Amino acid sequence: MTFSVRDAPKRLAGYLWRELKDFSAWEGDATFLWTRWLILRAVGLVYILIFGGIIVESAALVGPDGVAPLQAIMTAMRELYPQALEGFLRAPSLFWLSHSPGMITLLEWTGLAAAVGVVLNLWPRMTLFVCWGCFLSFVALGHFFSATQPDQLMLEVALLCIPLAPAGWRPGLGVKAAPRRIAVFALRWMFIRLMFEAGLAKFVFGAAMWRDLTAMDVMYETAPFPTIIGYLFHQLPHVFHGFEIAVTFVAEIPAPFLAVFCGRRGRWIAFWSWCALQGGIQITCNFAWLNVAAIALGLVLLDDQMLASLLRRLRLPKLGDALLARVKSAAILPSRPWAKWGLRAALGAQFALGLYFYVVSPVRLPPERVPAFINEPINLLFGNWRSMNSYALFGNLPEIRYDVEFMGSNDGGETWRSYEYFYKVQRVDLIPPFIAPWYPRFEAILQSTMISSTDPTLYQSVAAQLLRRSPVVMERFRSDPFPDRPPTMVRIPTYRYAMNDFATWRATGHYWRKEYAGEYTAMMYLNDRGEVNASE
Repeated sequence: MTFSVRDAPKRLAGYLWRELKDFSAWEGDATFLWTRWLILRAVGLVYILIFGGIIVESAALVGPDGVAPLQAIMTAMRELYPQALEGFLRAPSLFWLSHSPGMITLLEWTGLAAAVGVVLNLWPRMTLFVCWGCFLSFVALGHFFSATQPDQLMLEVALLCIPLAPAGWRPGLGVKAAPRRIAVFALRWMFIRLMFEAGLAKFVFGAAMWRDLTAMDVMYETAPFPTIIGYLFHQLPHVFHGFEIAVTFVAEIPAPFLAVFCGRRGRWIAFWSWCALQGGIQITCNFAWLNVAAIALGLVLLDDQMLASLLRRLRLPKLGDALLARVKSAAILPSRPWAKWGLRAALGAQFALGLYFYVVSPVRLPPERVPAFINEPINLLFGNWRSMNSYALFGNLPEIRYDVEFMGSNDGGETWRSYEYFYKVQRVDLIPPFIAPWYPRFEAILQSTMISSTDPTLYQSVAAQLLRRSPVVMERFRSDPFPDRPPTMVRIPTYRYAMNDFATWRATGHYWRKEYAGEYTAMMYLNDRGEVNASE
């Protein structure tokens, strides 16, 4: 058989097309029953964490005595959107029906019950839909929910897992309802987009520190909740941090292409490099459930045959054979034409929009520069419902760590006492504990708000509730520094933190250097009538 240079482009195009069809689950012998089973269990576990966290913190966040009371939020939304339908489309939330504390309790516990149902494989399509709907109701409120990429990630994952999930009340492995190939492709496409967008955000559109290999020199110092391992990694020489950036680059730029165009071997390389990256971030930086969810989503790169092969390599051939024996009779249930084409239209639209806005568009226009006749329908149908999101993960890192404290006084400002956080950096002799995949939302949003915004409203609201002695807000701090007499003023100072080296830590027991950097915003105080005011 002769080979001609002229045939090379044609052969290459043919090879890439075959691999693309294989990746898209369009062709090939792959099945996804066990892959689906693992993904859905992982998604359910993450949603248990999500709703568990909301149950613990919702009273302090959106309760009547919280920092951003739901009643005030919904009142503002009704004024902004007098028409109920427009309001619901702009902020899709079940709280339009009621914003009472009972409704908050109903949605958070319903969501938790649905998440448990996903884990237990009870009516998975419906329980996933309930998880998505209940969580979207909180995220649509803004404030403590919509600003975080972990929240957006899990909303999109849940929505795409609904058509992936097997039909039925107790479907088991779902042999009689095998995953539809378009549903597998949609989830794989989302994962590739997550990987590649994260890489673009760093190495193409991100801060120069990624390109000059200095990003990891500050990553652990400025992470929201750096762990003791993060502290140890921070002490390592620059050459090690350069190696970390190389691992990050491989996992986010070449790995997506290997996954798409290099068959199962390429997908294994992409999967393990992604797991190594996410696992490293998890144990050093405490980024909530983001890394767990990202690894769980990465399972979509695998198929049943790859899982069986892994078991054989682990010297568990009988288990691998048993796994494959269960999927031999897998079949895709026929569906009605309207359902089939409706699913294709919805997933096809999501694919096309994601391709245009996050991959094809060479200039990556911000939303405000997209023409209104395009932007408005997209926001109504996709953006407001969080059915498609952008994941510019860690593209820009703060070079210096600043943290804000709340300090109160009950003697006219002669002495000041600090409200101590549970997890945030504050005391110089403490390093945050391992808390991920748990998400301390109250403290995390305080930290991210200070980095991304100059609006002091959130901090002023916290200070006001501390002056009012709101028990649900005070529970978000380690202890009450005023058991004797309540404070009459609360100030909000900012401090600059830097990690100490080993020698300083051994000599002093201090992980941090702490330097006063000014007041974040005006002091809050109680006037003679017991009203909360801000100082001039």
